[in-house]
Amino acid sequence: MLKTMLRMLVLAILVSSNLKAERLFLSLSDSDFELSNVYSDVDLFVIDIELEIPLEPGLYNNPQIINVDYRVFGNLVAGTPSGFSSFDLQRSLSGEEFYQQGSSLVFQIADSADFSDGIQGNELVDIGYLLTLNAREIDNRRFHPAILELYADGTGSIQNSNNIHTLDPLLEVNFGDEYITDLVFEPANLTMLRQVVIEEPESTSGGGVIGTMATATLLFLFLCRLINRLLFSRLINPN
Repeated sequence: MLKTMLRMLVLAILVSSNLKAERLFLSLSDSDFELSNVYSDVDLFVIDIELEIPLEPGLYNNPQIINVDYRVFGNLVAGTPSGFSSFDLQRSLSGEEFYQQGSSLVFQIADSADFSDGIQGNELVDIGYLLTLNAREIDNRRFHPAILELYADGTGSIQNSNNIHTLDPLLEVNFGDEYITDLVFEPANLTMLRQVVIEEPESTSGGGVIGTMATATLLFLFLCRLINRLLFSRLINPN
């Protein structure tokens, strides 16, 4: 009887422990690179993208994205299409909004990739580049959304994308018209994708993850009480 209850208790704990999800985050910032300003003085950026993709090798061309958060800021030379002396672009949007505005993301995880310590640059396949994040925006009245490109030889760049400020009247910028910054990195030492364990979202229906958690918790408490009573009864009546 006691062994059976212990097995049930272990099962309840295992059920509770599996109520988490593993997600990949694309997380990069200026601190990951050696930077060299080519045009303008823009060398401060932070990028965090939460991906909803399987933890397995493959080509990910505009994969499913949950959230995109990034910031790029710096000083601009005189005479750029925007006419700004500086800018501080901060964007926080869903994956759906990211793609709707004209943006894209492409990378390929190698078959030999080890997910346990994140995905380093040398665990991405060279498909002409290791990773391209193009945050291009169309008709959003912005000049400075970025395109980040990283290559297998440990070089790359971040610059303004070919954004269309407005469609009517047509006002657009070409790649690098506002800023260009070259990047240098060591592919084997740069973790591009990080595996993060997160709590599953709550269920509004009372079922799903929350219902399972509640059930597991009640089962856990119930079994603890039964085991406690059984042990107590054995102490009183050892035979």
